[in-house]
Amino acid sequence: MKPGLLGAVSLLAILTHLGPANAQQGDGTEVQITTNVFKPNKVLPTSERIEQLKLPEGFKAMPFAQGLGNARIVAVSDQGFIYVSRREEGDVLLLKDENGDGKADGAPVQVAARAQAHGLAIKDDKLYLVTVKEVFVADIKEDGTLGPLEMVIADLPDSGQHPNRVMAFGPDGMLYISVGSTCNACNESNPENATMLRATPDGKSRTIFASGLRNTIGFDWNPTTGEFWGLDHGIDLMGDEVQAEELNRLEQGKQYGWPHVFAKGDIYPQSTPVGGVTKQQWRDQSTPMVLGYTAHAAPMQMKFYTGTSFPAEYGGDAFATMRGSWNRNPASGYEIVRIHFENGRPKTIEPFLTGFLTDGGKSHFARPVGLAVAKDGSLLMADDVNGVLYRIAYIGSSQTAEASPAAPADLMEAQAAKGLNVPLAMDRPETKSSGTVKVSSTGFKNDGMIPQKHTEYADGVSPQLTWNAVKGAVSYAIVMEDPDAKPVTPFVHWIAWNLPASVNSLPEGLQEQLRLVEPEGVLQGRNTSGTHGYYGPKPQVGDPAHRYHIQVLALDTMIDLPPTADRDALLNASSGHVIAKGQLVGRYAQDVKPPKQ
Repeated sequence: MKPGLLGAVSLLAILTHLGPANAQQGDGTEVQITTNVFKPNKVLPTSERIEQLKLPEGFKAMPFAQGLGNARIVAVSDQGFIYVSRREEGDVLLLKDENGDGKADGAPVQVAARAQAHGLAIKDDKLYLVTVKEVFVADIKEDGTLGPLEMVIADLPDSGQHPNRVMAFGPDGMLYISVGSTCNACNESNPENATMLRATPDGKSRTIFASGLRNTIGFDWNPTTGEFWGLDHGIDLMGDEVQAEELNRLEQGKQYGWPHVFAKGDIYPQSTPVGGVTKQQWRDQSTPMVLGYTAHAAPMQMKFYTGTSFPAEYGGDAFATMRGSWNRNPASGYEIVRIHFENGRPKTIEPFLTGFLTDGGKSHFARPVGLAVAKDGSLLMADDVNGVLYRIAYIGSSQTAEASPAAPADLMEAQAAKGLNVPLAMDRPETKSSGTVKVSSTGFKNDGMIPQKHTEYADGVSPQLTWNAVKGAVSYAIVMEDPDAKPVTPFVHWIAWNLPASVNSLPEGLQEQLRLVEPEGVLQGRNTSGTHGYYGPKPQVGDPAHRYHIQVLALDTMIDLPPTADRDALLNASSGHVIAKGQLVGRYAQDVKPPKQ
């Protein structure tokens, strides 16, 4: 056994588990894996150990505050107030340095208390706090304390392996919330798990911005380009060197591989996509990572450097905390890394602050989590095992970085605006046709009220549909839209295509997944909520009844698109192939606000 190794596990248990999976997927997978469980001992952060921390020349790391307990995420207000969340204690602390000596002025002040308090974000003199399932907001007072907490979101997905929600405001003014996976590698039953969500600050509307992200705790926007970058946690139990931690450029509607594909397109051996989607198809519709970093290092908070006290060469770069591995020997992480960008593109990920691992890697005195740029341009790093908030300052003489402008909003706004303020599918030139399809449902009549069970306020099941057979049709497609939704108009609730010509009806309650096995091979693309399959009506409480147009297109061809496609891609592919079309319009209004929504 290696020195300091607490456990070495040959994955016999996993291979045993692969037996039934092989029988199910029938692809002959057989993979031998050896992995390590190694947790270095925790020791105290003595002054001698802190003095041994390693940084580039001219930098110095010293405690800003100590005795903070399970310090996790750090946020700094425009006034210089420093907020630290504590997951185990379930609260948020306020610290100040009004005399500018690089140390906290006195003891921290508890300013909020909520179970599983974790992610923090600040905008317009308000502090936002996310727990596992809720988002709260409170006014920041003149002294840095908070007004009453108001719940704005109450129904984030429940947790599992990754309960630590984090969030930040994008340059478009929207709140981005990372929701990790419930597992190491599995097909999630809740589509909002393993995603990046995009929400309005009042919590009234949210969508899935990107998916296939196992646990992207660290993310930020490049202040020069406005591009959105995130560090995702790799899959465990695949050996010391696999899977690398991933740096991804995050874009709306894209899928980033998890749980079936990782890195540049490597296939995870154990899992199986649902609906008959092959792993090769999953890989083809996934976006590969841009850069990788040492496996199991566990990336946490990430921030582009926007201060003016570091040397000029750090301008435009990002920093990230690596909390440290448990699934690797020798241990990785326990450090801050620098992500070096050139002309807006990431070139390298390299250690910046190291030395928290001691005794030849057998022990540690910090696990870095929170990271923020302080008002004076220093970095603040929270350690969640010994409760130290470190301040990393530059004390050298090099020319320092210039102030970074606010990240431009145009890229994020353009992604959000895609497909908005356009005609319904029936009225677009791509669906031009002289033929007619008659569409009906056993659940409601044309221009009738849609039963609540078909809405997201209740069961959220798709309605039964029937349409007449169209001569010459090779396939049918469905597009369901709400032209009365605000501000997202029209809101796309459902797209499906490649329904065979022999199919002229659908039962109630179809599976909400990329590909259906009944009817075989039908694909369901990305709707406005960011999910795949039917997403039922969910108008704002008190709105007049919205109209929901269920449009059926008869096509003279099958459509060659991946199931990650959206409505516009479907209509573009259908252009010139629509031989008939028709619609069923239902209405729905919600008068009573459901509990905790």
